[in-house]
Amino acid sequence: MTWRRQHTQGTPSTLLRTFRDGSVLAFGAGRFDSWCVYLTRPDRATYPPKDVDYFTQLRSLAERYGAERLYADFLAIYHRTTKEVSPHVLEMIYHMAKAYGADDLEVDILLSILYAGMVAEENKRRAKLRKRVKRLGVHQVLFEDLNPAEAATFSKGKPWDVIELECAVRGF
Repeated sequence: MTWRRQHTQGTPSTLLRTFRDGSVLAFGAGRFDSWCVYLTRPDRATYPPKDVDYFTQLRSLAERYGAERLYADFLAIYHRTTKEVSPHVLEMIYHMAKAYGADDLEVDILLSILYAGMVAEENKRRAKLRKRVKRLGVHQVLFEDLNPAEAATFSKGKPWDVIELECAVRGF
């Protein structure tokens, strides 16, 4: 497991993780800042994971392992997320994922993407809700029976104070 600053294709990026199958998770330049999360899979070109895709994966895993278990693991990561990437949190995710047996790699990558997304949210300029936006989406998918596509777009275009109220009603 590695975490370091590296240069790829002339564009600076921050390598977060290299997974056992050769997949790589990194931050790089996006449309608005340098906190865009990118995943490179051995059989696929580099791409930014979409909320709908990892929310779909989260729902599928919840059917196998239980929403409460996945949410508890997510919250352990959420409560440790700051503006800085922590090698300790990445290590915790790696060990946490081992408890998912044959799905450990899938869970490792998924939770690492969610963690990177929350770090990115914490670093967004003028963002008022920060990582709570991800928590809202995860909660909606796991406990509110919102389909992943709806959860992925739930906050888009809404004023921050409306989303703040949605978070407050849920206790976060």
